[in-house]
Amino acid sequence: MEPYLTSRYGVLFCDDCLNVLRAMRSGSVDCIFADPPFNLDKDYRNAFKDNGKENEYLEWCEQWINECTRILKPGGAFFVYAIPKLAIHFANYMNVNMDFRHWIAMSMKGTYSRGKRLYPAHYALLYYTRGEPKKFKRLRVPVPKCRHCDRDIKDYGGHREKLNPAGLNLSDFWEDTSPNRHKKNKVRPGVNELKLVIPERAILISTDEGDIVLDPFAGGGSTLQAAEKNRRNWVGIELYDCVYVKERLERYFPDSAGNGAMFSYQGLLKE
Repeated sequence: MEPYLTSRYGVLFCDDCLNVLRAMRSGSVDCIFADPPFNLDKDYRNAFKDNGKENEYLEWCEQWINECTRILKPGGAFFVYAIPKLAIHFANYMNVNMDFRHWIAMSMKGTYSRGKRLYPAHYALLYYTRGEPKKFKRLRVPVPKCRHCDRDIKDYGGHREKLNPAGLNLSDFWEDTSPNRHKKNKVRPGVNELKLVIPERAILISTDEGDIVLDPFAGGGSTLQAAEKNRRNWVGIELYDCVYVKERLERYFPDSAGNGAMFSYQGLLKE
């Protein structure tokens, strides 16, 4: 299995995710971040068809979720990004062999109400671990400011001076993500890409430098950029748009992209 690209910290495979996942050893990675296609008939401007039968799509999702669970180390973290309708299915699969940690709600702006439904205002980021988490770090975020007057948006009950100067504890409701995933066409690179802060927070919460992060749907490369930036070893898998990932890594890490990986990714594969 030859990689499409290597960098100082990572390796990218241009292949079907199930082919690569099934070739990997059990218990070999520390963290997985997955942002799968949602089967919403989006135009990816490539050969991928995002309009399969629902039962076939969900069966496929169960397969890659099970494979990801298998290759995760005990105590490792598994994050899955999805719309709520799909997240409830994914959670059912993950509940079998994983421990639920959080349903992280992330602000979604710019959409509209459809039919007899409430206004959809969030995406879900499922956070599971394989048993008790081996690593967990509390992150802090800046106190949100008004973009017009630069004052605090909230008054914090009159106790602003008592807040930690490093910022607020990160909660399971992220208001600064604005995924912007509602466009009909998903042209990479462009506004439909997953915001870097989403996989980066997942990585920082659950891993240390040198740990191995895997993304089975590398897409535009947000997870891989976050891993490379924070000195995590990474494995990316992407079937159609590897050229965009390559361009992104070469743009942000010109001294790293194209170099040999410093970790032995061959050891992740079965003999």
